[in-house]
Amino acid sequence: MRSSLPKRFKYEALIGIGGNEGDVKKRFRNLYRFFINDPRLRIQESSPVLQNPPFGYYEQNDFHNAVMLVETSLHVKALLTMLLHVEKRFKRVRRFKNGPRTLDLDIIFFDRLRRNDSRLTLPHPRWSERLSVVVPLFMLKRFKG
Repeated sequence: MRSSLPKRFKYEALIGIGGNEGDVKKRFRNLYRFFINDPRLRIQESSPVLQNPPFGYYEQNDFHNAVMLVETSLHVKALLTMLLHVEKRFKRVRRFKNGPRTLDLDIIFFDRLRRNDSRLTLPHPRWSERLSVVVPLFMLKRFKG
């Protein structure tokens, strides 16, 4: 997944973005601006925002989803910590698994890293089964066949 990155951006990551509470589109625009202003990230490309039905727990609003390809100076643990802080900043509350949320940020891929521990599994488990990831992913120029 890595291209020739400038020295300060050592890694490349695909981030899944989702949400279904409140003004999700406005929140995504604010998130995009937040990422643009963070010197540890550089956005390479982002997909359009698509609407998808929920999975796991169905008694909730449809989700809005997108993916974003970024270059980063952060190693995977630091990126995960940063994304969790960003979720909190955007008022994410974890009520129950697959429940409604203001913002959900997932690391789908991080370079070619494979990892499976209590904090993080990479690539993201079941990413290839979720239309909320696959469809936006293949809308990126980088992944078009």
